[in-house]
Amino acid sequence: MAFLDEEFSVDTLPVNTNNFEPLPEGWYNASITGAEVKETKAGDGKYIACKYTITGPSHQGRVVFGNLNIKNASTKAEEIGRSQLGDIMRAIGLGKVSDTDQLIGGNLAIKLIVKTGEYAGNEIKAFRALSGSAPAAVAPFKSVAPSATPAKAAPPWAKK
Repeated sequence: MAFLDEEFSVDTLPVNTNNFEPLPEGWYNASITGAEVKETKAGDGKYIACKYTITGPSHQGRVVFGNLNIKNASTKAEEIGRSQLGDIMRAIGLGKVSDTDQLIGGNLAIKLIVKTGEYAGNEIKAFRALSGSAPAAVAPFKSVAPSATPAKAAPPWAKK
């Protein structure tokens, strides 16, 4: 048993007004309000844990979380995470990132879906620049001429 330093009365405690229901599917404007590198549970990878605060057109102030695998034992998971990081960087106008703090404050649009199951929630499926605003200039993509190396086999998901 542990004694509290004071007595609490239910009549004087605030009522929780937080709504943890998933947001409806669709595109939302958001600001990146948190980003930090964390180690995977298995200890064999790293991901960027991002916090997005919705700024409109509805549900302002709601928070959504998403992870970007940047190093993972699964090459597919790492490829997806790095692709998402690239989408975010292009949307907020960053040409290079070496510190997660560079992502914080970035404004972009995120596409949410509703994930069902034991715990319903939102999952971020896509990122893009905000409509009507151009992100800061990013160095243009330079295509590289094909090399003389032999073509690689199609990945398993592309085979028929």
